[in-house]
Amino acid sequence: MKQLKVKGVNFGNWLVLEKWMSPALFEGTDAEDEYNLAYQLPREAYQARIQIHRSEYITERDFVTVKAMGMEAVRIPVPYFVFGDREPFIGCVKELDRAFAWAQAYGLTILLDLHTAPLGQNGFDNGGICGVCRWSQCPDEVEYVLTVLERLAKRYGRHQALWGIEVLNEPITERMWKLMDVPNRYPAADKAMAEGSAPNTMAFLREFYCKAYDRLRRFLPEEKYVVIHDGFELTAWKDFMQEAHYQNVVLDTHQYLMMAEAEGCAQEPEAYKAYIREHYERKIEEMQQYFPVICAEWCLFNSKACGHDTKGGQSVLNGVQGTQADVLSAEQKRSLYLNLADAQLQAWEKGSGYFYWSYKLLTDTVNETGWNGWDSWDFGRCINFGWFPAQQNGFLKGGREK
Repeated sequence: MKQLKVKGVNFGNWLVLEKWMSPALFEGTDAEDEYNLAYQLPREAYQARIQIHRSEYITERDFVTVKAMGMEAVRIPVPYFVFGDREPFIGCVKELDRAFAWAQAYGLTILLDLHTAPLGQNGFDNGGICGVCRWSQCPDEVEYVLTVLERLAKRYGRHQALWGIEVLNEPITERMWKLMDVPNRYPAADKAMAEGSAPNTMAFLREFYCKAYDRLRRFLPEEKYVVIHDGFELTAWKDFMQEAHYQNVVLDTHQYLMMAEAEGCAQEPEAYKAYIREHYERKIEEMQQYFPVICAEWCLFNSKACGHDTKGGQSVLNGVQGTQADVLSAEQKRSLYLNLADAQLQAWEKGSGYFYWSYKLLTDTVNETGWNGWDSWDFGRCINFGWFPAQQNGFLKGGREK
């Protein structure tokens, strides 16, 4: 098995929108996801908003900043309409081409992450369409996703800055579907479109991943990584892709403390750390025998720092009201975050690395009621506030590089 360690950050909400991360983009509509935003806005207004957002949200300067933070890689979520062939949505290969040039110039690598699928692979807002999860039931759309992966590999597969391609972000399976109570937490705007929505089966995912691997390898050199998501079932893949045919396959797991809370973890520092040891560290060490394991999404967000039970990471957008002011002092919050960062980084060290979610956040956590504590999703703020261990990110205290 090729040994690897990767340390990076996600460019979330750049090419795949999430309303909570950039609420202003959704003003004047009642859309909760990117799909409905495109249909609610007049075409000209939609195109203008998207193009301005993309040109300003991530620029060359951000690649310089990520490198200065001590990161080695960026994970870039892309939508299924990346090539501009699904009206009314706007493609984004122009932005990706620039990103690859910037990454190469500043010594970073890119994990391309196909983050959405038509008709939804999870029903989450981050899947592009709330409450709809029917993609795996539609053979034509499954084939379409495979062609998108092929085209990504053909365009970027031999680029020096490509680290790998992630086949599909967070295809949900039964346990997480129930835990997140997807139909109620992410109600569909179009009930008819959501009719028949259900979690993906493990049998389907296994078959799809094998097909995706073979399709990608037509254009993707063997030294580039093919990344598969665990479907929120980390230890279910021990007997999968162990044949010599499959080279440089990486298993991605997403581990958020808000999910730990939904599983029943007490909202106290010692309980968080015990959960991290038992569920993150132990299971990653176990699965590292079969695959290089990365945690490509995690962060410091937790209900303790927010000062109230977020009910598994739900916000005012879900009707869960937050606190009006900090419950913890600045020093208490810093201590909590540093301890949780240390514990989680130790867990990822048992595997092959991580990508923090996310690089930046445009939510106004000061003036908008109910968002207290959500700034920990923003890696830049974590660095600036001293919430992230200095020895891990290339900075000394005070912001100077080592």
